Amino acid sequence: MTDAVAPVAPMARWKDLCVDAVDPASLGAFWAAVTGLDLAVGGDHVTLDGPTDAHRVWVNAVDRPHTVKNRLHLDVDAASVDDVVALGARVLSRAEDTGFGWHVLADPEGNELCVFVREPADVPAYRLHGVVIDSVDAVALATWWGGVLGAEPVLQAELGWATLEGVAVDDRMTLDFVPVPEPRTVPNRVHWDLWGDVDAVVAAGATRLGEGRSWTVLADPEGNEFCVFAP
Repeated sequence: MTDAVAPVAPMARWKDLCVDAVDPASLGAFWAAVTGLDLAVGGDHVTLDGPTDAHRVWVNAVDRPHTVKNRLHLDVDAASVDDVVALGARVLSRAEDTGFGWHVLADPEGNELCVFVREPADVPAYRLHGVVIDSVDAVALATWWGGVLGAEPVLQAELGWATLEGVAVDDRMTLDFVPVPEPRTVPNRVHWDLWGDVDAVVAAGATRLGEGRSWTVLADPEGNEFCVFAP
C-alpha cells in the first residue's frame, strides 16, 4: 500500500453495519439497548434500525462462535459501565487500570466493545460513535480506505493511529485504525456494507471473495471483509 492522497470523489459510500451472532435475536436485543437503536426481528433476519437507513445494523446468523479478539469492534457511549453490564456485558478492563479513556467490555457472545462514560446529560440517543479496526499498518490501511471513501485520514503520529471522519453514519462516527502486533486469523465478526462501484474498488486494491444475492463480498488489503452493493 502507498501513502497516496485520498481523491475528492469517493468510489463508495456508507450503507450500514453487520454483526455476526450465534443467536441473532438475543445479541440483537443487547446491541439495540446499548446503541439506542430499535430491534426488528422478521423472518430470517434481525436488524437494529434508527432514524436513517445508514444507522441500520444487520445481526447475521453464523455458526462460528467468538474465539479470538475481534479485529473490528464498536465504540459506544454510556452513562456508566454498570449500565452496560446490566444488559449482559462483562468487564475485561477498566479505564482506571489501563490509563486509557475507555473501558473494554465483552458482549454476551464475547465480542469486545469499548465504553466511553459520559455525564448522563451528555449521552446521546444514538450511542454508537466509532468502529475500531486493528491493523498491521494502520496509517496505510486508513489511507487506502480514505481513497475508497473520499476522505483524508487524521493522523496521531505518536501512536501510529489514523482516523477517518465523516464517512460513516454521521459526522460524529469515526473509523479508527490502530496498529496491533497479532495477525488476522479468522473471518471478522463485524463488517460494513457500502454502496459503490465494485470494479473501481477492486482496481484500487481490494480482493473479490464472492457474490451474494445483491452484493459483492470483497476484502481490503489486510483481508478485512466488506460488502459492496451497486447504487
